[in-house]
Amino acid sequence: MPTAAYINAIGTAVPTHDVHDKFVSYAPALLTDERLRKLFRRMAERCQIEHRYSFFEPDPDPEVLDTGGFFTRGAFPDTATRMKFYERHALGLATASLEAAGIERHRDGITHLIVTSCTGFYAPGLDLELARHFGLDPSVERTIIGFMGCYAAMNALKAARHIVRSEPGSKVAIVNLELCTLHLQETADIEEILSFLIFADGCSACLVSAEPDGIELQGFRATVIPGSADQITWHIGRNGFDMRLAGTVPGTIGQGLPDALPSILQGRSPSDVELWAVHPGGRSILDAVAGAIEGKGDQLSDSRAVLRDYGNMSSATVMFVLKRMLDRFRDTRMGGNGLGCAMAFGPGLTAESMLFRLAAA
Repeated sequence: MPTAAYINAIGTAVPTHDVHDKFVSYAPALLTDERLRKLFRRMAERCQIEHRYSFFEPDPDPEVLDTGGFFTRGAFPDTATRMKFYERHALGLATASLEAAGIERHRDGITHLIVTSCTGFYAPGLDLELARHFGLDPSVERTIIGFMGCYAAMNALKAARHIVRSEPGSKVAIVNLELCTLHLQETADIEEILSFLIFADGCSACLVSAEPDGIELQGFRATVIPGSADQITWHIGRNGFDMRLAGTVPGTIGQGLPDALPSILQGRSPSDVELWAVHPGGRSILDAVAGAIEGKGDQLSDSRAVLRDYGNMSSATVMFVLKRMLDRFRDTRMGGNGLGCAMAFGPGLTAESMLFRLAAA
């Protein structure tokens, strides 16, 4: 039998400043049409987000976005300035998430380090900084997974599973770090502003090994929905990274997911799945998935709670959902079969999915 791989621990971290209310009050000033302002306010009321965190401190002045003047009307920063900001803040947040995952207890045994991000890049990069900071063996095998968007954590877990199955003595540390608020654009495009309404900063970290405790990684599936490549895009622009999240995404997921579920679930019925760890890309995306799986009750309650408390932190977010499930399992040893399906969406339009099972040592 092939060696099984498990997520043994998950740690999360977010910056200090809650910026959601500030953005909701400030964003209408970017819109020139009163009808669009009313639309934005209506969508803000319905987004089911209460908190989003950022490194930018909200300014009490209603006409000013942040206390540091990073986003000054008429002079939003260029890409180089934003990347310097990312480099200045990435290590601290990544360190906090790894410490929350208990890296100190495993530091001497870590053989591999995987870092995912789509919001910032520099070299020597975060992987080398983390190895140095925690005193990891200089021979630790490092991998960067970049620009894969909200589903990148799935690709990192997929790589970690391959590593453990081929080298059973391996211990893989994974970091998913995103500073999404760094890429706010000065725009009057309502679709862009609505996308900024949901994005936030955050970091998750986890440890994957063959130790049979935590979340067993049972299998992965990538599904590309035809004819949807232009609905989620992410380009490097002159003034930051230009992200487009089309309003048609929830409908595309709702239409395409039912046909894909048999292969995603490896022949099982959605009713066989007890736990759904769905990336909370937004309220309407969660609603679309809920409709596709036709579950009883709110099977996406963990995803909705993460959306409410943190917003969409791109690749880090689905790990926040899995952490809620793992913590509840360890606190209560909840019954049931422990079978779960994790799912995240991104450019392609791609659904990256993972079957998992909760397991106790």
